[in-house]
Amino acid sequence: MTDTAAPVQQRIRIGDLLVAQQIITSDQLQQALQEQKRSGQKLGQTLVEMGLVDETSLLEILSRQLNIPFIDLHHYQIDAEQIRALPETVARRFRVLVLGEEDGKVTLGMSDPTDIFAMDEVSRVLQKPVAPAAVVESELLNLLDITYSRAEEIASLALELDEELHEAAIDLSHLVDDVPETDAPVARLLETIFEEALNVKASDIHIEPDEHVLRIRQRIDGILSEQVMNEKRIVGALVVRLKLLAGLDISEKRLPQDGRFNLKVKDRSIDVRMSTMPVQWGESVVLRLLNHSAEVLTIENSGMPARMIERFRYFLHRPNGLVLVTGPTGSGKTTTLYSGLTELNTVDRKIITAEDPVEYRLPRVSQVQINDKIGLTFAGVLRATLRQDPDVLLVGEIRDRESAEIAMRAAMTGHLVLSTLHTNDATSSPLRMTDMGVDPFLVASALKAVVAQRLLRRLCEKCAKPHEPDSGERQLIEMVSRLREVKGSDFRQAAGCHHCFNTGYRGRVGAFEWLEINREMADCLRENDARGFMQAVNSSRTFRPLSVSAMDYAEKGITSLSEVMRVSAQLDDDNPMHADS
Repeated sequence: MTDTAAPVQQRIRIGDLLVAQQIITSDQLQQALQEQKRSGQKLGQTLVEMGLVDETSLLEILSRQLNIPFIDLHHYQIDAEQIRALPETVARRFRVLVLGEEDGKVTLGMSDPTDIFAMDEVSRVLQKPVAPAAVVESELLNLLDITYSRAEEIASLALELDEELHEAAIDLSHLVDDVPETDAPVARLLETIFEEALNVKASDIHIEPDEHVLRIRQRIDGILSEQVMNEKRIVGALVVRLKLLAGLDISEKRLPQDGRFNLKVKDRSIDVRMSTMPVQWGESVVLRLLNHSAEVLTIENSGMPARMIERFRYFLHRPNGLVLVTGPTGSGKTTTLYSGLTELNTVDRKIITAEDPVEYRLPRVSQVQINDKIGLTFAGVLRATLRQDPDVLLVGEIRDRESAEIAMRAAMTGHLVLSTLHTNDATSSPLRMTDMGVDPFLVASALKAVVAQRLLRRLCEKCAKPHEPDSGERQLIEMVSRLREVKGSDFRQAAGCHHCFNTGYRGRVGAFEWLEINREMADCLRENDARGFMQAVNSSRTFRPLSVSAMDYAEKGITSLSEVMRVSAQLDDDNPMHADS
């Protein structure tokens, strides 16, 4: 090591240092040392996990003691190529990150800047001297996940599988079944695809054969990204493998099939919903990923504003009535319903669900998977559930008049019924059900509240920049201003960086519309008076349009005005957000 690294080579006793600076007491140090012997972890990590010292504070102390910089990775410009100069296995093993190079010396971000062995090993691999810098471990690991994309590994495994298929005309099912999973290229390719999807927090994986190429696309924050591979012939092996996992018929390629399976990836339990579709160049496969290791669904983390949570919770705890959640496919309707169901799931309530498919599994809840092929329809299941003495019913979706009428009669006879409906907004939901042929009296009597929602992409905190609204966005602001004042002091726009894969967005947040059916609205529904109903909605003090909720996020700089415009464009022109319509 060079002289510049010499200060780090002194033996730093973290515990003694913290005691000397009165960060912890001697007794606390002894407790941490005992816990360290039990767990085998490093002392610094043990102290942080015991809550005796904050990780950032610990690193700042070490950086001063060792005379090295402490770097906040949130605001550091990262060069992905420089990071990848160090093999991923080495970077993950030693929890290190190449941050740059100056005067022939590599700046090395380290979660443990006292680890001299790690510095020596990285210096040997890079064949350059290194200068350590302290960084927060969670931020470092997140950057490793982002930077070491599995795209190259996926392409390499696809090529290996293509060559194996080319060498001999072997039966695909033999390739998938008889070769050990850990050795079969198709199994390793799928494992890598799933790992990559989890790293980038994708909700769906699309495997699409084209005339000459294979496209693997991932839906990240609602937007698809694509990887194109020339090894088109491997799609057959991938589809066969996935069909076997989902228990589908591998010989049937002419008809669509649906299935599901569970797998563990990086110690996380993932439920996968699978759909196949015969297309011109083979079979297209879409995989929906449901991460059961994610945080527990609660109303508080649903994204609803506090006042809306209060009202939503009020209707959830009423003994009867119908509560609807509406929106397009992929807008998070089921997640919102399950956040409410989680709260209702107590020992004194009998809860039954009828779903297609069952997306989340909850203990103590009787969940029924709809299967139209064998006659297990929503209407049929609903009739049966009413004989099972339920307190709460969750209907995955109201699709037709029959299921709607059964659900509403249940809501009028002492049951709380939760369901979804495919409509653009909350106000069109009651009218949609009367259009289905449901008796207006039933709708007026049973329906109590409607939530409409959309998912907005969150701006990346690392690269978002200030934004001055253009003419189209100013028109949107003026339209929303008719409903409430828009101050607009913190508008921001997407820029793009390595943290967000150059999209400018990272994660999503829910925008909600809230409608409570009051007496005036119910009277209009009974009389099938659509115009009067819309006027009653516009005059309601509790109605909160979706555009207002979306604009709240834009004003706070959480999302962009272009996202608000995208959501608003999905609404009908006669939506009541146009207050003067």
